[in-house]
Order: sequence, then C-alpha cells, then structure tokens
Amino acid sequence: MRNISLILKQFSKSVLLVAGIALCGLTANAQADAAKGEAIFKAKCTACHKIDVRMTGPALGPQLTQETDDAYLTKWIQNNQALIAAKNPKALKIYNEYNQAGMTVFSELADADVANVIAYVRDDWKKIQADKAKAPAGGDAAAADAGPSNLVIFGLIGVILIAFIVILVLNKVIATLERLLLSNKGLLVEEEETEEKVKGDRLAVVKKALKNKKLVFFIVLCGTIAMGSWSWVTMWNTNVHQGYQPVQPIKYSHKLHAGTMKLECQYCHTGAFKSKNASIPSLNVCMNCHKAVKTESPEIHKIYDALGYDPQTQKYDTTKAHPIQWVRIHNLPDLAYFNHSQHTVVGAIKCQKCHGEVQEMQEVYQYSPLTMKWCIQCHKRTNVNYKGNGYYDKILALHDAIKKGKKPTVDVLGGIECAKCHY
Repeated sequence: MRNISLILKQFSKSVLLVAGIALCGLTANAQADAAKGEAIFKAKCTACHKIDVRMTGPALGPQLTQETDDAYLTKWIQNNQALIAAKNPKALKIYNEYNQAGMTVFSELADADVANVIAYVRDDWKKIQADKAKAPAGGDAAAADAGPSNLVIFGLIGVILIAFIVILVLNKVIATLERLLLSNKGLLVEEEETEEKVKGDRLAVVKKALKNKKLVFFIVLCGTIAMGSWSWVTMWNTNVHQGYQPVQPIKYSHKLHAGTMKLECQYCHTGAFKSKNASIPSLNVCMNCHKAVKTESPEIHKIYDALGYDPQTQKYDTTKAHPIQWVRIHNLPDLAYFNHSQHTVVGAIKCQKCHGEVQEMQEVYQYSPLTMKWCIQCHKRTNVNYKGNGYYDKILALHDAIKKGKKPTVDVLGGIECAKCHY
C-alpha cells in the first residue's frame, strides 16, 4: 500500500508540473494583446512587411505561423544582427535568402511588445485564411445574383413577339368584322367614297403648294442654309478632338495621384519644364511607389507584367518585359511646333490652363480644342511677364544694344540652339 501511495504522489506531482507549465503558456498567450501589436506593427513594420504578401521582407503571416519558437522570434526582432553574427542557422538562412539585406534592429521593443506583434500577425493571418476559405461560397452567391440568364431574356423577348403578333391578328379580325357590319348596313360604299374624296383633297393641297413659287423658294432656301451650316460646322471641326477620352491599357487615376496625393505634374512628366515634350513617365517611376504600395491591385500587376517583375521574388525578367501601349490623347499636326518648356518656364503657364483641372479627372481627356484659333486668342490675351525673367532680360539687353547702334548676329537670339532646326 505504501508503494502505491508513493507512486500516486509522484504521478500527482508530474500532473501538477505539466498543468503548471500549460497554465503559464496560456497565461503568456492571454497576456499578448493583438490590438497593441497591431499599433506597433503599423508603426514599425509596414515599410518592409505585409501579413500575406512578400515585400522587401517575407510575408509575415505564414512565416510566424511556421516558426513556433517565440523565444527565437523575439531575439530576431529585437536584434537580428546579433543572431547573424553568432551564426544562428535559422538567422543565416533567412539572411541569405533575402540577399543579405539587413533588417532594422528594434532593441527598444520589450519582450511583451514583441509578443503582442506576433499575436497580431498570427491572428490576422488566421482571418485572412478564413476569408479565403469563404471566398468560393461568396463567389457562387455573387454569380447567382449577377442577373437573369440568357434563356430567361430570350424567353421574355419571345413572349413579347407572340403578344405583338396576337394583337395584329386581333386588329385584323376586328377590322374585318367592322367591314362586314358596315356592308350589311349599306354604309361601306359611302365611307370608301368619303375616303377617296379626302385623299383627293390632300393631293390637291399638295399640288397647289408645289405651284406656289414663294413657298418652294422659302423651303429650298431654308434647306440650303441648313445644309451649308452643317457642312461648315463639320469641316470646321475636322481633326478637332476636344473631349477625346480613349480607354487606356491601365486605369491610371489623375484624381487620386495629382488630386488626393498632391503629386506634382513634373514628378511623372519630367520633360514639361526642360523639353519640347512633356514625356510619358517610364514604368520605373511607377515602381518608386508601387513596389510596396497597392501591390495587390490588378492594375498594378499590369505594370509588373510589363516590366517582367515578380513581386514574390522581387526580381526582374527582361525576357518577359514589354512596353505599355498608352493611347495618345493630345496630338498636334506635324506642321505645328509646340515647346512645353517655353510655355511652362518662360511663359510661366500652369498645366491646367491647357489641360484643364487634371487633378479632378478620374481619366484624362482633351480639355482644350488645340486649334490655331484657340492658340492665337491665347497669345493675344496673355500679357508678357518680363520682370525677373531671364529669357526676356536677354531680349531687353539686346534691344538696348540695337538702340546704341550695335549689330547683333542671329546666334545671340538663340539661332544656334538645337531645337531651332532639329525638332
């Protein structure tokens, strides 16, 4: 009996020890605050990481779910460089996998802060996985609510056609019955005679109107004026594309970028201040932001595809790269020379004067007619601002030199500038 009691006592101690360890683990998990972890994550981690998508660093959801050693994760987050220096196998593996890019050291984070971040990442990853699992059912529901099937639509059209045919047949039957009734009463002939008389009166009116030379002249004159006006307006507006708004291969929103985000026009259109052409921005300009921003957007993935860029590995495959086929909106004829820099720098003209309130346009369209008349009217109404303008300072100095009897050569007026001949 004594041996049995000793065995039970040892067993109870083991059970109590295991329960204590489990309770400590549960307490530690309970203490981790995902809400606090979210605040820390957004403040310190979002520049390089997302929960479900690889950016500069790995997608943290699957990474922290697979790695269950929280003590190691805490050391890595607080000072990954120390682990790498100590040649920790896990640390070296992730360090080499990401091209030995150094991760920021967060030594200011306490163990509890790191635990909160880990708890938030794992909880959010579980929610994302749950949402993906529910997606097919939602997709079926959306498909069911998409609208009536083609069979229903064609059935309704068939019913309408049959109803229309029935109405025509019934009208024919009613007309036949009415004719029979009138025939029995002896009224049909008189009615037919009345109808013939009315038709004859109408023909007489038309013939009389055609013999009226003043009326005929007035009709011909109105027709000639109408046709002439239509022809003039049509020819005047030939090749005038005001309001032209083609569908672009990527739905780029100027309202979002230039309006909400307050990006300067010259950030993308770099040639507007220094060249004849404003220039179409290269896709590398887009990647300055969109390598990390809105990476899940289908429109942004069109940029990735054009560059041959893989957001998962963050590498470029030039064999898959191809240009984006943007559709030109503003197009002057070859005989017209227009220089953006001359207007924006020398003339100090704002982009909106010609292109409209681009920052309010979801999709850009041609705001101005861009006709010769429109340009000439603008030149007539716009005052020359020559004060403090280096271009006009040069002209004024030249004017003073001429008054003093000097004879300037063409090169002084910019005659040897490349764009004078090569444009």
